[in-house]
Amino acid sequence: MEVENNKELVPFGHYCDQWKEMDPAARSAESGVPYDAETGTFTVTMLGVTYHLHWPEFSIAADGGAGFALNNIPAQILLMRYVMESKPVPFGGKFLTFREMPWGDVYIKPFTGRCLTRAAFTFGTRLPAFRAAMEKMGATKVEHGDAGYQVEFLPGLFMQLLVWEGDDEFPPNSQILFSDNFAEVFAAEDRVVCADILIGDGKCHM
Repeated sequence: MEVENNKELVPFGHYCDQWKEMDPAARSAESGVPYDAETGTFTVTMLGVTYHLHWPEFSIAADGGAGFALNNIPAQILLMRYVMESKPVPFGGKFLTFREMPWGDVYIKPFTGRCLTRAAFTFGTRLPAFRAAMEKMGATKVEHGDAGYQVEFLPGLFMQLLVWEGDDEFPPNSQILFSDNFAEVFAAEDRVVCADILIGDGKCHM
């Protein structure tokens, strides 16, 4: 288990306690996330990997035995919260920048440093490897940036990761766009985590 900060264990324990207390059948009906009462598992697909989240004692497994969330606590917390708090919201057809969504201005600084700058310097200097990684993840190519791809982050929730290669005059650059229904499912601080997970998963495929 990758623990980036020991403080991650405190919220993880908090959400594990909440996880035990929920009514799984009712939450499945409200969220649209499938629940198998016989095995006590919710099934969620994130970035093309199907995860099985066990209830009442939280544990996680993935089809094929591999997946970014298996070794990442923030990703596991996000999946738990998605099951416990989300509701189906249809995609309206538009993609928005982080700043264009509610509270985007408040969180734009951490989003820029933690996500946009990181994506630019992780992928913008290695475009062939970035393209190969996105293909491995099943992403769809889009005609934006020097290299751009669209992924289905969670069911019905889409993200676009756009990268511009650096040169002698300009550093690499990036942009991350969210489907317009993201703001109805995740708060601004959670959208930072979503982008961070996308970048981390992409890096793992390089």
